[in-house]
Order: sequence, then structure tokens, then C-alpha cells
Amino acid sequence: MSIKNRAVPYLLAAPYALVFAFFFLIPLILVVVVSFWDYTEYSIIPDFITTNYTDAFYGCISKLPELCTAFATYISTFKFVFLTWILTLIIGFAVAYYLAFCINTLSIQIALFLLCTIPFWTSNVIRMISWIPLLGRNGLVNQTLQSLGLTTEPVDWLLYSGFSVTLAFVHLYTLFMVVPIFNSMMRIDRSVLEAAYDAGASGWQTLWNVIIPLCKPGIAIGSIFVITIVMGDFITIGVMGGQQIASIGKIIQVEMSYLQFPSAAANAVILLALTLLIIVAMTRIVDVRREL
Repeated sequence: MSIKNRAVPYLLAAPYALVFAFFFLIPLILVVVVSFWDYTEYSIIPDFITTNYTDAFYGCISKLPELCTAFATYISTFKFVFLTWILTLIIGFAVAYYLAFCINTLSIQIALFLLCTIPFWTSNVIRMISWIPLLGRNGLVNQTLQSLGLTTEPVDWLLYSGFSVTLAFVHLYTLFMVVPIFNSMMRIDRSVLEAAYDAGASGWQTLWNVIIPLCKPGIAIGSIFVITIVMGDFITIGVMGGQQIASIGKIIQVEMSYLQFPSAAANAVILLALTLLIIVAMTRIVDVRREL
């Protein structure tokens, strides 16, 4: 192969590489650089200090076995990540399975799939706010429970609580789990399923031993989407938690509002590092390249 032919793939990839570098790598490098700067109440001072990282967990060791604010905030964030991940996985897998194996007509599959995308025709904030009239103290759910005699007074934990935050996360991000899993299921050769049934496998055995292993790349990709989004989401927690529930994204947003950019950058780097560790662990378990 000549040198000219070898250079063609690099020339074709160059525009995408430049866009990736300009909109991702350069801003990321700047965030890392700013995380080592110093700051005062009125200015940001270019410097090289590690105080922004140590301050994030200041006093945590001395408070053991009790959790300091930083550790408690990270645990709260991971709790919502885990709950959202497991619920979106269950719901997304069930929806994808129904669309892929229970609907045999392509037109109906397309119609139902588009039906799942209808909530995305509006913004996330509007979809979150729509839960408030349902879950509030005087909302439809509480009125229904009281009218049926199931409760004598409004249920407070339905709104501005961990329940409402998790519900909003699942509502907003389940489709990110449905799409890659559905794509994996549609790639499964139906003759493999027929062979499993001919070998005497039950429906559950076929699901556990054939469908789920073949859907692992789609599950991993959907999990990466959901985990990375929820890890940094602060708007949903702020709106549905009534500004009462802490998260790492919320801490970063508050620090930026007070112009504490180096401290916010340090927390962002820590959050990014933890997210990358989760993604690397998942890609080590499942080969997602088969899905791409």
C-alpha cells in the first residue's frame, strides 16, 4: 500500500478529530488546569496548588466513622445513580423485549417506538414540572388516595424527596436504555432462538442463557448513557428534590454561582474520574465494540 493510500483514512478522520479536540479535549484540559488555580472572593489567580482537591474532602478522616459532607454527598449521588440504573434497566429491557419479540409487524414496531419518544418532544424541565401537580400534597395522587380511604392525610414523601427524584430520573432517561437494548435484540438471529426452543429450553432459559448474553453490549451502552447523565445531573435533583437533596452536580453548580471556578473545576475532575472508572469497568466486562 502506497503512502498516499495510507494517508487517506487519516485525512478523512481529520475533520472529526479537529471537532472532537476543539469541543471536548481543549475544554477538558482547561478544566483540569483551572482546578489547580487559586482564587479569592474577587479574583482567580493562575497558580499550581492542590488545595482545591484537598478541601473537597477536608476533615473527612477526622470524622470517621461518621461520614463527612463530601462522602455523604457522593454516596447520595451514587445511590440515585444505582437506583436509576437498575430501574431503567428493568423497564428498558422489558420494553425492548416487547418491541423486538412480541411485535412482528415492522410498521407497528416503528409506531410504538415513536410513541416512546413522545416525551422527548418537550424539555426536561417541563417533564419534571408535570409531576408536581400529580405528587404534591394537593395533587391528583394524594386526592385519589384520600378519596379511596387509603390515607387520612396527604402523603408528604411523594414530592421533594428521594422518591420523586428517582421517579423523575427514570422517566427522563429510560429511553436511553431502551434504544441500545432494542438494537441488540433486533440483531439476534431468530434461528438461534428456534434452536434453543428445539433443544427443549423454556422461555426463561432462553431469555437467561441466550437473549441476555447476546444483549450485553446494548445493556452496557445503555448503562453508560444513564450513568454518565445521572452522575452530573443537578437540575432534576434541584427541582424534584426541592433544593433539599445534595449531589455532586449541585455542589459544582453552587460553586460556579459563587464564582469559585477552581473549586468547581476540581470537583468536576473528581466526578469525571469516578465516572470514567465506572465506564472502564463496564467496558472490561462487556465488549461494546460489537455494538458499534
